[in-house]
Amino acid sequence: PIIMLSAKSEDTDKIIGLNMGADDYITKPFNPLELIARVKSQLRRYTKLGSLETPSNVYQTGGLVIDDEQKIVTVDGEEVKLTPVQYKILRLLAANAGKVFSIDEIYEKVWNEAAFSPENTVAVHIRKIREKIEINPKEPKYLKVVWGIGYKVEKL
Repeated sequence: PIIMLSAKSEDTDKIIGLNMGADDYITKPFNPLELIARVKSQLRRYTKLGSLETPSNVYQTGGLVIDDEQKIVTVDGEEVKLTPVQYKILRLLAANAGKVFSIDEIYEKVWNEAAFSPENTVAVHIRKIREKIEINPKEPKYLKVVWGIGYKVEKL
C-alpha cells in the first residue's frame, strides 16, 4: 500500500496523487495518531484483499476456475452453468488436477454409493461438462480421458 504525505492540500493535488497509484493521501499538518490508523487500515485491507495466494476453496487450471465457496465455474472469465452432479464431478477432478480417477472412483465419490456398472452414467456427465467448458469438446483442453483408466483435469 502507498500512502502519500504531502503539503499540497488542493483537491486537484489529491486527485492526481490517487490517480498515480496512491492508496491514501494525507496532507500536512496531520495528527500522528491518524497516520498510524491509516497505515493500520491499509495493512488490514492489503492482508485481506491484496494477498496473491489463491484461496484454498478456489481451484484453477489455465482459464478454468472453480470457486467452491460461491459454487461458480468460469472459463476465461465467462460463467458456466452446471448441474449439481456436473459441478461435483468437475470439482473432484479440478481439486486433484493431474490425478486420474477411474469411472468407479468418480461415481463413488460423487454419488456416495457403490458403483455398479457406472460407465454410461459418468461418460454422459463428462460429455455434458465438456460441451460447457471446452472450446472444442472433441479436442478437450481441460477434461481429459486417460484411455483404459479414467478421467482427469489437466494441470495447466
